[in-house]
Amino acid sequence: MSSPASSDPSGQVIGVDVGGTFTDLVMFDQVTKKVSLAKVPTTVENQAFGVLGAMEEANADLREIDLIVHGTTTTTNAVLERKLCKTGLITTAGFRDILELGRRTRPQPYGMSGEFTPIIPRNLRLEVDERTDAAGKIIKPLDEADVKKAAQKLLDAGCESLVIHFLHAYANPDHERRAAKIAEEIWPNSYINMGHALLSESREFERGVTVAINASVQPLLERYISRLVEELSHKGYGGDVLVMNGNGGMVSSALVAREAAKTVMSGPASGVIAAAFTGRKAGMENLITYDMGGTSTDVALIRNARPSVSNEIEIEYAMPIHVPMVDVRTVGAGGGSIASVNSAGLLEVGPHSAGAKPGPICYGSGGEQPTISDANLLLGRLDADKFRTAGSSDNFARVRDVFQEKLADPLTIDTMKAAAAVLQIANTKMAGAIRMVSISLGVDPRDFALFAFGGAGPLHATALARELGIPKVLVPARPGITNALGCIVADLRHDFVNTINMPLDLVDIDAVHALFDACVEEGERLISDENIEIIKLNHLFSVDMQFIGQTHLLRVELASSKPSAADLRQLFEEAYFNRFHVELNEIRANLVNINTSVIGERSQLDLSTLIDPAERKATVEQARSDTRKVYFDDGWHRTPVYWRDHLPANFSLEGPAIIEQMDTTTLIEPGDQATCDDDGNIIISIAKITGPVAEAVSGAPT
Repeated sequence: MSSPASSDPSGQVIGVDVGGTFTDLVMFDQVTKKVSLAKVPTTVENQAFGVLGAMEEANADLREIDLIVHGTTTTTNAVLERKLCKTGLITTAGFRDILELGRRTRPQPYGMSGEFTPIIPRNLRLEVDERTDAAGKIIKPLDEADVKKAAQKLLDAGCESLVIHFLHAYANPDHERRAAKIAEEIWPNSYINMGHALLSESREFERGVTVAINASVQPLLERYISRLVEELSHKGYGGDVLVMNGNGGMVSSALVAREAAKTVMSGPASGVIAAAFTGRKAGMENLITYDMGGTSTDVALIRNARPSVSNEIEIEYAMPIHVPMVDVRTVGAGGGSIASVNSAGLLEVGPHSAGAKPGPICYGSGGEQPTISDANLLLGRLDADKFRTAGSSDNFARVRDVFQEKLADPLTIDTMKAAAAVLQIANTKMAGAIRMVSISLGVDPRDFALFAFGGAGPLHATALARELGIPKVLVPARPGITNALGCIVADLRHDFVNTINMPLDLVDIDAVHALFDACVEEGERLISDENIEIIKLNHLFSVDMQFIGQTHLLRVELASSKPSAADLRQLFEEAYFNRFHVELNEIRANLVNINTSVIGERSQLDLSTLIDPAERKATVEQARSDTRKVYFDDGWHRTPVYWRDHLPANFSLEGPAIIEQMDTTTLIEPGDQATCDDDGNIIISIAKITGPVAEAVSGAPT
């Protein structure tokens, strides 16, 4: 660890995150400590319009802004929706179908249904003669004429990007490098991707898919970022735009398209980074993050204030992206998720969403399908008066009628019970995602706090915590713009993966140490090239290991870059036992990958500035804005409603209660206890409720 000298801006910094429904912005003045916030609808047709709109709403003078950090869903949406650039592949003879064969799995584990479409279609996957073995020895020389012929054929077919992916190129990349040089002679742009350059590890399928995704989104990302940077420049911005990577770090807009696949999950990663930062300052370093937005819910695990980063993320079936990314699991349950009764007469919620347009019915923008947000409105958890629009004077009645027609009548139940059932199913789906990042990995969620954010997260957090046995919920000061806040507090980060793939007892441990040192040197060089102030450098080291004969990998964290072979064996066996509760002492261990992360830590944001102290009232009662009937598991309760900005510092109150603010609504269930810390975070202690704890009010609101 060292402290480099860097120049840096000392003025205003903007963090802006584009979500599926809203674009959020935080502007922080490092001198005056003033914070400005903005939330505008995402402009799906061109995300740059929403970004510029958020800056306009925040009254940002781009001539005075020193730094803009941007989290984008451009690549994520392109991959999930398969709106990709036409890409061709040149590969080793006999291996053109590796991207389609995958790992002999099926889209549906039972039955013969399901389909899979590879990133690059078969007619655009061409073979050339060449062969290198797993040790890097050239078995058959590269046929250079074949390469030139294949590149021309793909160019004639209309391909914009090219992938060169040869067998065992991670062990010896000479053939890939030579093929790229040949292709450069005729290829009209720089979108030539070598598999080993992006991901230098074994397993041809995973490496091939990763580089294919990179090539397929590369032009899209570069065009989008170029347009955005140009628009910002026209408005007077003279600095660089840093783009969030999926690993929680940032990269310059001038370089981001080169490794575009690393920006997949950019937005969700920024929220997890903000959660780790907030939790560390709040003294709660073990967190399960729960980000519920308008389209989906993302969950992740944070241990010791450090997000879990994995290079084995599969964003959907047969779609592994093996570059280091924050391990975020996503389910199709957001505020706009549509509820319906299927052909079997069962209630379903998601994965389809009403999105930003037309949105839920309660938005009054033409939505016709019942959603989770509409269910919260019916049950009193959202204020119907705040959703009245000029075109829809009574959204509550409209929502009630649609729920009656499309859900309650087919299910032959009461309308309010239908709304409650929608929330229960949504909560069950989200609880399942939380189990995937905790229990399935051998972690007990009861040892963690639930960090609830996103526009809808704090509405559902206490119900999820109660179901999972999580004792506390942490709601940050500005839950709805936490992803944008993550852009502000994110550090510079570069990750490196090197494949060893050798039995541990045969490994040259000095060579491993040298590899770690080389990656540290390269990471520090890359960070020094960024004109961003950092206060210190942090280095993280880990290895991916397995027992001989296994296919799955287990990541082992290291305390330093100089472990002995005995250290590696002991740490791996301990990690294996903690995960699977099995000892396999008689089987040899295999060292597959060594991983290095170089992190440039930036100066910290004062979280207490996110809520203006001048807005706070002297007492909790003075912060009360309303009282209304709200439905909980045990019936209707008359529930006080508070405006969060008006609540006094270090307040304490007992549920039931609703806390409203600009970007979200927080629900505190009967019996739960809520307090506030010095940074304005709400800490909710979950109670075990055995009966009514507040006055139940019969009848639904009208």
